[in-house]
Amino acid sequence: MKARIQLSDHFTYHKLLRFTFPSIVMMVFTSVYGVVDGFFVSNFAGKTAFAAINLIMPFIMILGGMGFMIGTGGTALVSLVLGQNDKEKANRYFSMMIYLTVIMGVILSVSGFLLMRPVAGLLGATTEMMDDCVRYGRIVIGFTTAFMLQNVFQSFLIAAERPKLGLVATVAAGVTNMFLDALFVGVFRWGVAGAALATGFSQCVGGILPLIYFVRPNTSRLRLARTKLEIRPLLQACANGSSEVMSNISASVVSMVYNFQLLKYLGENGVSAYGVLMYVSFIFVAINIGYAVGAAPIVSFHYGAGNEGELKNMFQKSLFLVWGAGIGLTILAFVLATPLSQIFVGYDAELFALTRHAFHLFAFSFLMAGFNIFTSSFFTALNNGAVSAAISFMRTLIFQTASVLILPLMLGVDGIWWAVTAAELFACLLSAAFLAAKRGKYHYL
Repeated sequence: MKARIQLSDHFTYHKLLRFTFPSIVMMVFTSVYGVVDGFFVSNFAGKTAFAAINLIMPFIMILGGMGFMIGTGGTALVSLVLGQNDKEKANRYFSMMIYLTVIMGVILSVSGFLLMRPVAGLLGATTEMMDDCVRYGRIVIGFTTAFMLQNVFQSFLIAAERPKLGLVATVAAGVTNMFLDALFVGVFRWGVAGAALATGFSQCVGGILPLIYFVRPNTSRLRLARTKLEIRPLLQACANGSSEVMSNISASVVSMVYNFQLLKYLGENGVSAYGVLMYVSFIFVAINIGYAVGAAPIVSFHYGAGNEGELKNMFQKSLFLVWGAGIGLTILAFVLATPLSQIFVGYDAELFALTRHAFHLFAFSFLMAGFNIFTSSFFTALNNGAVSAAISFMRTLIFQTASVLILPLMLGVDGIWWAVTAAELFACLLSAAFLAAKRGKYHYL
C-alpha cells in the first residue's frame, strides 16, 4: 500500500502527478455537467434549445463562480497557516469559509431566480429562446449553494490531504448527471428542464458528500468546527481568490460578447457552434485548472514554511508539465475536431461544417492556456491576489474582448475563432513578465 502523500513532502514528477491527478479528474467531471446537458439537449430538444442554454450559461457561471473565489483564496490562506503549524487557526478559518459559502449561495439563488428573465433579455435571447433560457436558468440557479460547496470542497479536500475523496465525490456527481440526463432528457423528453434538474441533483451529490465528511470526526488536517466571524481573514481570502471569480466573471462576460458577435455575423448557428467549442474547451482547460488547483496547496504550504528549495522544485516541474500538456492538448484538439463536431451537431450539415472549421482555428489556444492558468494560480498560492487577479482580468476580459471585437473587422468571421488564441498569446507575455518581475521576492527561480 502506497504511503499517503503529504503537503510537506518533496515532490518528484511521479508524486506530483499522483497528488494532482484526483484534482484533474475532479475538474474534468465538473466540466462534464454542461457538456452532457448540451449533448442531450442538442440531440433531443434541437438547436434552438441548445442555443438557449449556451446563451444563459454565462450568467449561471458568474453566480456559481463565487465558490471558486472562496475555495481557492480560502485554501491558499488555510494551507499557509498549516505550513506555519497552527492547526487550530486553520480549522477556524476553514469553517468560516464554509459558512460564508452557504450564506452567499442562498442569497445568490434568490437573486438569480428573480433576475433570470431580464438578464436573458439583456443577453439577446430571441422570442423562441426566451422560455428555455428562463426555465433552464431558474432551475439550475436553485442549486447554487450545492454548486458553490462542491467548488469550495474541491480545493479544501486537497489542503486536507484527501484529494481522492474529492475525486470520489465528483465522479459520483458526474455519473449522476449523465444518468439523469439520459433519463430526464433522452427518455422522459423533459427538454431543458430535465437537463437543468440533472445538473442540479448531481451538484447536490458533489457538494453534500464532502460536507458530511468534514462535519463528522475525521483523520484529515481539517474539520468543521464552531467559529466566530473574523472579518480580516475572510476579506484576505476573498481578495486572494478574486482572480478566480474574476476569471469566471470575465469568461462569462466574454461569452456574452462572443454571442452578440456570432448572432450578428452568423445567427443562431454561430451561437450553437461556439457552444460546442466551449464544451470541449471546458474539458481541455479543466485539465490545466485541475493541475493548478491540486498544486496550489503544496506551493502555499512550502511558502508558509519558508522552504525555498521546495518552492523552486514545484515551480520548475510545473512549468515542464503545463507546457507539455499544452502541446498534447493542441494536437488532440485537431484530431478530435471532426468526431466531436459530429457528435454534437452532426444532424445539421451546415452547422457541422461551421463547427469543424471553427474547431481547427480555436485549437491553437490550448497551447498557451495551461501556462497562463498555472501562473495565475501560482500567485494565488503565494497569497498575492493582486498579481493573480491582474493576469486573470487581462487574459479573460481585456485581451479576449478586444480580440473578438477587433479581429472580425480584419479577418471576418474567422477573426472570432482566432480571438481566444490571440488573447492567450498576450496573456502569455504578461504572465512571463510578472514571473520575471517577482522572482526576487519569492525565490522560485
